[in-house]
Amino acid sequence: MAERSFAHEVKKLRMGEGSRFSGEGILAVTKALLQSGVAYVGGYQGAPISHLMDVLGDAHEILDELDVYFENSASEATAAAMLAASVNYPLRGAITFKSTVGTNVASDALANLASGGVRGGALIIVGEDYGEGSSIMQERSHAFAMKSQMWLLDPRPNIEAIVNAVEAGFELSEASNTPVMLQLRLRSCHLYGSFTAKDNVRPPMTVKDAVENPSRQLDRIVLPPASFLHEKEKLEDRWPAAVDYIRSRGLNEVLGADGPNDDIGIIVQGGVYNTLNRAMELLGCSDAFGNTQVPTYVMNVTYPVVDSEILEFCEGKRAVLLVEEGQPDYIEQNLNAILRRAGSSVALHGKDLLPVGGEYTAAAVTKGVHAFLSKYAPGAAPGSPTLLLPQSDPASPFAPRVDASVVRTRPPGLCTGCPERPIFSALKLAEKETGKKHHVSADIGCHLFAINEPFNLGATTMGYGLGSAGAAALNSKDADRRTVAVMGDGGFWHNGLTSGVGNAVFNQSDQLLLVVDNAYSAATGGQDVLSSKADNVLRSTKHPIEKAVRGVGVTWARTVSDTYQIGRLRDLFVKALTTRTEGPKVVVAQSECMLNKQRREKPVRAKAMKEGKRVVKERFGVDADTCTGDHACIRVSGCPSLSIKTNPDPMRTDPVATVLDSCVGCGVCGANAHAASLCPSFYRSDLVYNPTRRDKVLAALRGGWIGLLSGGVERRAARYEVLEVN
Repeated sequence: MAERSFAHEVKKLRMGEGSRFSGEGILAVTKALLQSGVAYVGGYQGAPISHLMDVLGDAHEILDELDVYFENSASEATAAAMLAASVNYPLRGAITFKSTVGTNVASDALANLASGGVRGGALIIVGEDYGEGSSIMQERSHAFAMKSQMWLLDPRPNIEAIVNAVEAGFELSEASNTPVMLQLRLRSCHLYGSFTAKDNVRPPMTVKDAVENPSRQLDRIVLPPASFLHEKEKLEDRWPAAVDYIRSRGLNEVLGADGPNDDIGIIVQGGVYNTLNRAMELLGCSDAFGNTQVPTYVMNVTYPVVDSEILEFCEGKRAVLLVEEGQPDYIEQNLNAILRRAGSSVALHGKDLLPVGGEYTAAAVTKGVHAFLSKYAPGAAPGSPTLLLPQSDPASPFAPRVDASVVRTRPPGLCTGCPERPIFSALKLAEKETGKKHHVSADIGCHLFAINEPFNLGATTMGYGLGSAGAAALNSKDADRRTVAVMGDGGFWHNGLTSGVGNAVFNQSDQLLLVVDNAYSAATGGQDVLSSKADNVLRSTKHPIEKAVRGVGVTWARTVSDTYQIGRLRDLFVKALTTRTEGPKVVVAQSECMLNKQRREKPVRAKAMKEGKRVVKERFGVDADTCTGDHACIRVSGCPSLSIKTNPDPMRTDPVATVLDSCVGCGVCGANAHAASLCPSFYRSDLVYNPTRRDKVLAALRGGWIGLLSGGVERRAARYEVLEVN
C-alpha cells in the first residue's frame, strides 16, 4: 500500500472544459497529461515525484476509459526505454522519476532516444531533488539536457504555469522531434493552486492501434551512419525548430519591462522565481503578486537558451543579475558567450554576488539581489529586512542564540518499531560473537540509517541496488573474514538481482548479502514490488526473493520471516559469516514496514474501539527497580521510544531507561535485552480498550494479589521514611 491514497482526489480528473480545477501540483500534472492526449505513461517512484505514480495508479479506471496505458516501471531505465514507442508512432508518452539519480539510471536509454529523435511528443517529468531537504548527492538535471540535447523546462512554481508547461512540452517535443524534460522542484510538486480545466483527450492513436499497425524507420535507429546524421539534425533542424516554437509561444516571460529601473535587469530560472520575488518583496521593489519594479526575464525554458531573447532583454541595460541555483554555472557561462559574441557591453553578474552552490533560499537570494541593486540602483530597494544584518548583530535572525557546542546534531534514524532495527542489532551481536569487524557496503533505502549511531554499520553507498556491487572489489580468498553487503527489496528488484547477485555468482564472490525485505518499496512511499505479499489487482506480486537468487545460482540462501526474533537472526548471521560454502551467501530478512502496518491497522483499531469492541494494544516498559542504568539496551537498539528518566531510588544516581508513549509494541527492546544477555528489566503489558467483564474481574484479582504481596514491603518502606524524617 502506498503511504497516501488519492482515490478521492482523482475524481477531479474527470472535470471538463471551463471547470475550475483545484489541487496539489502532482494532481494538476496528471490532469494536464490527460488533457494533452497522452497515450502511455510509465515511471519509477522517488521523492519528490513519488506521488505522481500513486496518483496514476489510483486513477487507473479513468486511464482505462481513455485507453491510456500505464505501468509501474521496474527502474528509471525501463521507464525511459518506454519512450521508444514515440520514435516511430505519433504517440504522446510521458515518464517520471527522481532526478538526478533516476536520470543517471535512465541516461543510456535517454541518450539513444535523443539521438534518433521522436515523432510523437516525449515528456520526461523529473522531480528535481536539490537543496537542503534533498536525500541525494547535490547535482542538477541541467547537465543531462545539455549532454544529450534534450530541451529542459523549468516552469514557475505556479499551478497554471506547470499545467501549461506539460501541454507545451508535448508540442515542443513534436515541433522539434526532440524529447523534452520537465523539471519539477520540491515546492512545485506539493504546492496547491487552481487552473481552468479542459476536457480530457483520448489519444488519436492508442497503444493498441500502434501494436496492430507496426512501423519502422531505419534512419531512426542509432547505428552508423544514421547516428552521425542525428548530430547534424540536432544542430541544423531540431534546435532552430525548438527556438522558433519557444519564441512564438512565449514560453519565457518578461515581467516589469515598463518599470522605472529599465537600465538594469534580472534573469532567473523559472523554478526559482517565487524565491526571487519574495526577496524583491522584502527589499521593497516588488509585491506578493509579482508586480516588480525591476525588469525580470523568467526562463521557463532553461535549455536551449534563446539567444535573441537574451540580447533583446539586455539591450540598453547597464547590468544584469542571473539567478541560477546550483553549480556548475551552466547558464551563466552560456549567457556570457551569447553577450560577448554579440559585442554587448552589459555587465553580467551571477555567482560573484550569489552563492556558488547550495539551495537559493530567500535569505541567500535577498542578499545577492541587495548587493546587485546597491551597486547599480541604490534607490530601487528601499526595504531593509533584518536578514541583511551581520550575524554579530543581536537583531539578526542568524545571530547565534546559544553556543554551538551545546546543540547536539540529530542524525536521521529508523522509525519506532522499524523491522530493520533488529536486523542491525543482530548483525552487531553476530560481530561480537565472532570477534571480527566487517566491511559493510551499504545501499539506498531506510537501512542506510544504520550507518549512524548506535549501529555504525556501513562504509559506502554507490547507488540504488548497488550494495552488493559496491563490495565487489573487496573479495579476497586469503582474508580471514568476508565482506557484508546490504540491499533493500526495492533496490533488489530495481537492478540488484543482476548487477549484484548475478555478478557475485558469476565471479564466485565470498560476500554475505543481506536483503532487507519489508514487503514494499518503503523508502519511496510504500509501493508494491515483485516480492510484496499483498494482493494487487493491477500487478503480479508474491515472488520470493530467495527463489530469485537461487534462480541465478546462489546455493546458500536463507529467509527469516520475522526480524524481531533477534536471537535467531544473530545465529543465522554467525553461520553465514563462518560457513565454508563457496560463492555468495544471501540472507533475506523479512518483516513488514511498521509505518505501512500502522497505516493499515490504526483505522481498523480506531473503528473497533469506536464500536465498543474489545481491542488489545501491546506496550513494553522498564522496571525501574530492576534497571541498572547502564543503558546498554539503548546502545544496542537506538529505538526513539527508548529514553531515560530520573532514578526513583534515592540511593542510586544513574538515570534509568524508560519506554515513551510512542511505543508501538514491536518488542525489539526486550528481544535485544534477551539476545544480548543484558538485563531482565523489560516487561510487556497489554492495554485493553472496551474490556469485557472477564477482563475487569481478572484485573481486580491481579491488583488485589499484587497489593497483598507488596503490602509488607510498602509498610516497611514507609516506616523507614518516618525514621529518616525524625
